[in-house]
Amino acid sequence: MKKETISIGLVVSEFNAEITEKMLAAALACARREGCAVAKVVRVPGAYDTPLAAKKLLKMRGIDAVAVIGAIVTGGTKHDEFIASAMANALTSLSLEFEKPVTLGVIGPGATYAKANARAKEYAERAVMGAKKLVTGMK
Repeated sequence: MKKETISIGLVVSEFNAEITEKMLAAALACARREGCAVAKVVRVPGAYDTPLAAKKLLKMRGIDAVAVIGAIVTGGTKHDEFIASAMANALTSLSLEFEKPVTLGVIGPGATYAKANARAKEYAERAVMGAKKLVTGMK
């Protein structure tokens, strides 16, 4: 019996690109190591914009899961909390609507730039590993 390859779509926030580009590289490397195919990478301006891109990927034939990566760095207001909450709620709703995993490899809210930078690889890898685990667990 032939082993089926898991196909993942990646959504990458461009805000804090110095961090998210590092995250993208880690996600792609992790997918290769784990034998997952990255069917498409979609870049969006910020974390708030990720749900629409995730929805478009979920509609694509052959995409088993979507991993969302980004870094929401805290500032002088609670804006980071609003963005993270709205994004996470929308992504959860999409996962349930399409009955496909949407994993959250987004650092924040409440993370400083330094903390986000230090956690970039870990969060990106967790998103890919979570997508793989959820897909294989549901088949």
